[in-house]
Amino acid sequence: MKYCWTTLTVNNMRKSLDFYNGVIGLPITRRIKAGPETEICFLGEGDTQIELISDLELRPECTNESISMGFVVDSTESMIEQLKRKGIEVHSGPFQPNPGIRFFYVKDPDGYKIQFVENL
Repeated sequence: MKYCWTTLTVNNMRKSLDFYNGVIGLPITRRIKAGPETEICFLGEGDTQIELISDLELRPECTNESISMGFVVDSTESMIEQLKRKGIEVHSGPFQPNPGIRFFYVKDPDGYKIQFVENL
C-alpha cells in the first residue's frame, strides 16, 4: 500500500492556491471542475500530494489544531522572512527540541497548521 495524498476541504480555492502554490511553491498537477459549485486541485511533486476541495456545500469550520502538514526548508530564518514579506504571521515557534532540528508553524487560509522544518 502506498500513501497518495492528504485532502483538505477549503473555503476559498483561490486563497488556498495562493498559499500552497504561491507561498509554499507546490506545483499544480491537476485542477478539476467536479460540478457547478465544486472544484478539486492536486498540488505537489512525487508520489504524495495535497488535494484541495472547494465545495459550497462542504464549507468547513476549520478549528482542528491537531492537523498539520510539514515541509522541509533550507533555513527557518529565511522562510520566516519570506512569509513576513507576504503578510503571513508565524503562529508558533520557532522551536528547537534538539540540536538536529528547528521548526515553526503558520496557518493556511482555512486555519490548518503548516510546519516548516529545518534539519540542522
